[in-house]
Amino acid sequence: MNKVPLEIIIPVFNEGENVIKLMKSFRDFVKTKMRVLFCYDLETDDIFKYKDKFKEFNFEIILVKNLSRGPCSAIKEGFKIGNSDCVIVYPADDFINFGILDLMYNHYLDGSHVVAASRFIEGGSMKNCPILKSILVRFASFSLYCLSSIPIKDASNGFRLFSRKLLNEIVIESEVGFAYSLELLAKCNRLGYKISELPAQWEERSEGSSRFKIFSWLPQYLKWYIYGLSTTWLKKRKI
Repeated sequence: MNKVPLEIIIPVFNEGENVIKLMKSFRDFVKTKMRVLFCYDLETDDIFKYKDKFKEFNFEIILVKNLSRGPCSAIKEGFKIGNSDCVIVYPADDFINFGILDLMYNHYLDGSHVVAASRFIEGGSMKNCPILKSILVRFASFSLYCLSSIPIKDASNGFRLFSRKLLNEIVIESEVGFAYSLELLAKCNRLGYKISELPAQWEERSEGSSRFKIFSWLPQYLKWYIYGLSTTWLKKRKI
Protein backbone atom coordinates (compact mmCIF):
# COMPACT_ATOMS: atom_id res chain seq x y z
CA MET A 1 0.00 0.00 0.00
CA ASN A 2 1.11 3.54 -0.69
CA LYS A 3 1.52 5.61 2.43
CA VAL A 4 -1.16 8.24 3.11
CA PRO A 5 -1.32 10.90 5.84
CA LEU A 6 -4.55 9.56 7.33
CA GLU A 7 -6.35 6.24 7.58
CA ILE A 8 -9.92 5.91 8.77
CA ILE A 9 -10.83 2.60 10.39
CA ILE A 10 -14.53 1.71 10.39
CA PRO A 11 -15.67 -1.51 12.09
CA VAL A 12 -18.74 -2.86 10.31
CA PHE A 13 -21.35 -5.49 10.97
CA ASN A 14 -23.98 -5.66 8.22
CA GLU A 15 -24.17 -1.91 7.82
CA GLY A 16 -25.75 -2.20 4.37
CA GLU A 17 -26.04 0.97 2.31
CA ASN A 18 -24.64 2.98 5.23
CA VAL A 19 -21.14 2.30 3.94
CA ILE A 20 -21.83 3.94 0.57
CA LYS A 21 -23.71 6.84 2.13
CA LEU A 22 -20.78 7.45 4.47
CA MET A 23 -18.18 7.24 1.69
CA LYS A 24 -20.09 9.85 -0.32
CA SER A 25 -19.91 12.17 2.70
CA PHE A 26 -16.16 11.55 3.04
CA ARG A 27 -15.67 12.24 -0.66
CA ASP A 28 -17.59 15.50 -0.48
CA PHE A 29 -16.32 16.90 2.80
CA VAL A 30 -12.89 15.47 3.76
CA LYS A 31 -9.90 17.23 2.18
CA THR A 32 -7.05 15.31 3.83
CA LYS A 33 -5.61 12.55 1.66
CA MET A 34 -6.80 9.31 3.21
CA ARG A 35 -7.49 5.60 2.98
CA VAL A 36 -10.54 3.86 4.47
CA LEU A 37 -10.31 0.43 6.11
CA PHE A 38 -13.59 -1.40 6.64
CA CYS A 39 -12.98 -4.08 9.28
CA TYR A 40 -15.53 -6.90 9.21
CA ASP A 41 -16.10 -10.15 11.15
CA LEU A 42 -17.69 -12.56 8.68
CA GLU A 43 -17.43 -13.30 4.97
CA THR A 44 -21.23 -13.13 4.90
CA ASP A 45 -21.25 -9.46 5.91
CA ASP A 46 -23.41 -7.46 3.52
CA ILE A 47 -20.61 -4.98 2.88
CA PHE A 48 -19.52 -7.28 0.04
CA LYS A 49 -22.72 -6.43 -1.83
CA TYR A 50 -21.39 -2.90 -2.23
CA LYS A 51 -17.74 -3.66 -2.98
CA ASP A 52 -18.09 -2.86 -6.70
CA LYS A 53 -19.20 0.66 -5.82
CA PHE A 54 -15.93 1.42 -4.02
CA LYS A 55 -14.28 2.32 -7.33
CA GLU A 56 -16.56 5.37 -7.55
CA PHE A 57 -14.49 7.12 -4.89
CA ASN A 58 -11.21 8.98 -5.25
CA PHE A 59 -9.59 7.31 -2.23
CA GLU A 60 -8.55 3.75 -1.53
CA ILE A 61 -11.00 1.49 0.33
CA ILE A 62 -9.74 -1.79 1.80
CA LEU A 63 -11.70 -4.62 3.40
CA VAL A 64 -9.91 -6.03 6.45
CA LYS A 65 -10.90 -9.42 7.88
CA ASN A 66 -11.17 -9.57 11.64
CA LEU A 67 -9.32 -12.70 12.76
CA SER A 68 -11.56 -12.90 15.82
CA ARG A 69 -14.97 -11.37 16.57
CA GLY A 70 -16.17 -8.01 17.84
CA PRO A 71 -15.22 -4.35 17.38
CA CYS A 72 -12.08 -4.36 19.53
CA SER A 73 -10.24 -7.07 17.61
CA ALA A 74 -11.53 -5.67 14.30
CA ILE A 75 -10.09 -2.26 15.05
CA LYS A 76 -6.80 -3.72 16.28
CA GLU A 77 -6.51 -5.62 13.00
CA GLY A 78 -7.01 -2.34 11.16
CA PHE A 79 -4.23 -0.75 13.21
CA LYS A 80 -1.88 -3.57 12.14
CA ILE A 81 -2.68 -3.33 8.43
CA GLY A 82 -2.29 0.42 8.12
CA ASN A 83 0.84 2.52 7.55
CA SER A 84 -0.44 6.10 7.75
CA ASP A 85 0.91 8.88 9.98
CA CYS A 86 -2.25 8.75 12.08
CA VAL A 87 -5.50 6.82 12.33
CA ILE A 88 -9.08 7.83 13.07
CA VAL A 89 -11.55 5.22 14.29
CA TYR A 90 -14.96 6.26 12.98
CA PRO A 91 -18.43 4.78 13.61
CA ALA A 92 -20.15 3.28 10.56
CA ASP A 93 -23.47 4.87 11.53
CA ASP A 94 -22.17 8.41 12.11
CA PHE A 95 -23.50 10.79 9.46
CA ILE A 96 -22.95 13.91 11.56
CA ASN A 97 -19.23 14.29 12.28
CA PHE A 98 -17.41 13.78 8.98
CA GLY A 99 -16.94 17.56 8.86
CA ILE A 100 -14.46 17.49 11.78
CA LEU A 101 -12.07 14.87 10.37
CA ASP A 102 -9.82 17.49 8.78
CA LEU A 103 -9.81 19.43 12.07
CA MET A 104 -8.76 16.29 13.93
CA TYR A 105 -5.90 15.82 11.49
CA ASN A 106 -4.85 19.45 12.01
CA HIS A 107 -4.68 18.80 15.77
CA TYR A 108 -2.35 15.89 14.99
CA LEU A 109 -0.17 18.20 12.89
CA ASP A 110 -0.02 20.52 15.92
CA GLY A 111 1.56 17.71 17.94
CA SER A 112 -1.34 15.77 19.46
CA HIS A 113 -0.98 12.00 19.71
CA VAL A 114 -4.61 11.52 20.72
CA VAL A 115 -7.39 13.75 19.43
CA ALA A 116 -10.71 13.08 21.13
CA ALA A 117 -14.08 13.83 19.59
CA SER A 118 -15.81 15.15 22.70
CA ARG A 119 -19.52 15.11 23.44
CA PHE A 120 -19.10 16.90 26.76
CA ILE A 121 -17.47 20.22 25.87
CA GLU A 122 -19.07 23.37 24.48
CA GLY A 123 -20.39 22.64 21.01
CA GLY A 124 -20.65 18.88 21.61
CA SER A 125 -23.78 16.88 22.40
CA MET A 126 -25.12 13.43 23.22
CA LYS A 127 -28.75 12.79 22.25
CA ASN A 128 -31.26 9.97 22.74
CA CYS A 129 -28.81 7.91 24.78
CA PRO A 130 -30.30 5.16 27.01
CA ILE A 131 -30.35 6.38 30.60
CA LEU A 132 -28.02 3.76 32.11
CA LYS A 133 -25.45 4.18 29.35
CA SER A 134 -25.64 7.97 29.66
CA ILE A 135 -25.09 7.87 33.42
CA LEU A 136 -22.11 5.54 33.13
CA VAL A 137 -20.26 7.37 30.36
CA ARG A 138 -20.90 10.81 31.84
CA PHE A 139 -19.82 9.77 35.33
CA ALA A 140 -16.69 8.00 34.06
CA SER A 141 -15.66 10.92 31.87
CA PHE A 142 -16.43 13.65 34.41
CA SER A 143 -14.74 11.89 37.32
CA LEU A 144 -11.66 10.96 35.31
CA TYR A 145 -11.29 14.55 34.14
CA CYS A 146 -11.64 15.87 37.70
CA LEU A 147 -9.57 13.23 39.49
CA SER A 148 -6.78 12.49 37.03
CA SER A 149 -4.34 14.39 34.82
CA ILE A 150 -6.13 13.25 31.65
CA PRO A 151 -6.92 16.63 30.06
CA ILE A 152 -10.16 15.86 28.18
CA LYS A 153 -13.79 15.73 29.26
CA ASP A 154 -14.90 12.74 27.18
CA ALA A 155 -12.75 9.75 28.07
CA SER A 156 -15.08 7.02 26.87
CA ASN A 157 -15.82 7.88 23.24
CA GLY A 158 -14.43 5.38 20.71
CA PHE A 159 -14.39 8.03 17.95
CA ARG A 160 -10.82 9.25 18.20
CA LEU A 161 -7.56 9.94 16.35
CA PHE A 162 -4.32 8.19 17.32
CA SER A 163 -0.83 8.91 16.03
CA ARG A 164 1.08 6.06 14.41
CA LYS A 165 3.93 6.77 16.84
CA LEU A 166 1.62 6.03 19.77
CA LEU A 167 0.23 2.88 18.13
CA ASN A 168 3.74 1.60 17.41
CA GLU A 169 4.89 2.27 20.96
CA ILE A 170 2.01 0.70 22.86
CA VAL A 171 0.82 -2.90 23.00
CA ILE A 172 -2.96 -2.82 23.18
CA GLU A 173 -4.15 -5.22 25.87
CA SER A 174 -7.91 -4.62 25.60
CA GLU A 175 -10.02 -7.38 24.09
CA VAL A 176 -13.62 -6.20 24.24
CA GLY A 177 -15.74 -3.35 22.96
CA PHE A 178 -14.08 0.03 22.67
CA ALA A 179 -11.94 -0.34 25.78
CA TYR A 180 -8.86 0.03 23.55
CA SER A 181 -9.74 3.73 23.18
CA LEU A 182 -9.68 4.42 26.93
CA GLU A 183 -6.52 2.29 27.20
CA LEU A 184 -4.68 4.29 24.53
CA LEU A 185 -5.84 7.55 26.10
CA ALA A 186 -4.64 6.52 29.57
CA LYS A 187 -1.31 5.22 28.28
CA CYS A 188 -0.75 8.30 26.12
CA ASN A 189 -1.27 10.46 29.21
CA ARG A 190 1.17 8.34 31.22
CA LEU A 191 3.79 8.80 28.51
CA GLY A 192 3.27 12.55 28.73
CA TYR A 193 2.27 12.93 25.09
CA LYS A 194 -0.03 15.73 24.00
CA ILE A 195 -3.79 15.05 24.06
CA SER A 196 -6.44 17.38 22.66
CA GLU A 197 -10.17 17.41 22.03
CA LEU A 198 -12.73 19.12 19.87
CA PRO A 199 -16.53 19.09 20.00
CA ALA A 200 -18.52 16.32 18.32
CA GLN A 201 -22.15 15.30 18.14
CA TRP A 202 -23.48 11.89 19.14
CA GLU A 203 -26.94 10.46 18.57
CA GLU A 204 -28.25 6.98 19.35
CA ARG A 205 -28.62 5.09 16.08
CA SER A 206 -32.13 4.95 14.64
CA GLU A 207 -31.48 2.06 12.25
CA GLY A 208 -30.10 -1.36 13.13
CA SER A 209 -29.05 -2.26 16.66
CA SER A 210 -26.23 -1.02 18.85
CA ARG A 211 -23.45 -3.47 19.73
CA PHE A 212 -22.67 -1.64 22.98
CA LYS A 213 -22.67 -4.21 25.81
CA ILE A 214 -22.37 -2.38 29.10
CA PHE A 215 -21.97 -5.11 31.66
CA SER A 216 -19.75 -7.52 29.71
CA TRP A 217 -17.36 -4.71 28.76
CA LEU A 218 -17.35 -2.89 32.11
CA PRO A 219 -14.42 -4.77 33.77
CA GLN A 220 -11.94 -3.75 31.07
CA TYR A 221 -13.19 -0.16 31.03
CA LEU A 222 -12.78 -0.12 34.81
CA LYS A 223 -9.21 -1.43 34.48
CA TRP A 224 -8.14 1.52 32.32
CA TYR A 225 -10.14 3.97 34.42
CA ILE A 226 -8.08 2.92 37.46
CA TYR A 227 -4.91 3.00 35.33
CA GLY A 228 -5.68 6.62 34.44
CA LEU A 229 -6.17 7.53 38.08
CA SER A 230 -2.98 5.76 39.17
CA THR A 231 -0.89 7.82 36.76
CA THR A 232 -1.89 10.90 38.72
CA TRP A 233 -2.19 9.63 42.26
CA LEU A 234 0.63 7.06 42.31
CA LYS A 235 2.88 9.12 40.01
CA LYS A 236 3.38 6.19 37.66
CA ARG A 237 5.18 7.04 34.42
CA LYS A 238 6.13 3.70 32.91
CA ILE A 239 4.01 1.75 30.45
